Amino acid sequence: MLDFSKNYFELFGLPVGYIVDTEQLSAHYRELQRAVHPDRFANATEQERRLSMQGAVRINEAYETLKDPVLRASYLLSLNGIEMEHGRETTRDAAFLMEQMELREELEAARDKPDPYAVIAEFMTDVNRRINGLIAQMAVQFESATPEQLAAAKENLLKMQFLKKLRFDAESLEAELDDAL
Repeated sequence: MLDFSKNYFELFGLPVGYIVDTEQLSAHYRELQRAVHPDRFANATEQERRLSMQGAVRINEAYETLKDPVLRASYLLSLNGIEMEHGRETTRDAAFLMEQMELREELEAARDKPDPYAVIAEFMTDVNRRINGLIAQMAVQFESATPEQLAAAKENLLKMQFLKKLRFDAESLEAELDDAL
């Protein structure tokens, strides 16, 4: 049965770090799910069925956390004793916040452009580039994991949350334009 004392990385047999081998993660996910799948425990005791269900839930939670760069960064910070107050914290980088306002205005203006889809595609490319830049920085910050680097990783995570919201809003605008056709 599953060892619930293991952290998510240990559960999947992965080294603790920000960069994750997604193929290995997916392969281990499938193996673990097969091992604890509730169907395998249909004729087992009530306790074994409950543990199977709890194991499946834990594996799903761990998989979703490790495959998502934002959730993975938050989890790594928690492993290092730094808890995030989700929804209550924001970046202290005033220039970044001003840039976010400008990007939001740019996105809103896209709907009135002659080719809004092209503007949105370019916008999302830019946002993805920025997210990938933060991912690269956090990989280095988590590698050394000094208090200063972890604080910088937390700051970058807060920025990444803004950028992911921007990307979501761009996707929503694109869907809204599709619906208007």
